[in-house]
Amino acid sequence: MMVLILERLKPGLRGELTRWMIEPRPGVFIGRVSALVRDKLWSKVCNETPLGAACTMVYSTNNEQGFSVRSFGDPAREIVDFDGLLLVRRSRSGRKR
Repeated sequence: MMVLILERLKPGLRGELTRWMIEPRPGVFIGRVSALVRDKLWSKVCNETPLGAACTMVYSTNNEQGFSVRSFGDPAREIVDFDGLLLVRRSRSGRKR
């Protein structure tokens, strides 16, 4: 299982991602893809992320929490590794939502 969250990205990329995943809410994509497809989609999203935009990916893996997280750009929330436990906190960039 994979969840991809896009913030402030262009609609063309969102349309392309719907080939592989469903979009239950704007900018949120959910799907079950292979590790190869997951990594290729992540590379594509990162390469097309302009300044000020962000993307976060959460995917299933074999660890204590059962998932892992990748983020790129300037997300509104950041993932922090606290002694092996992934936690979420608001970004320190000072941007208000």
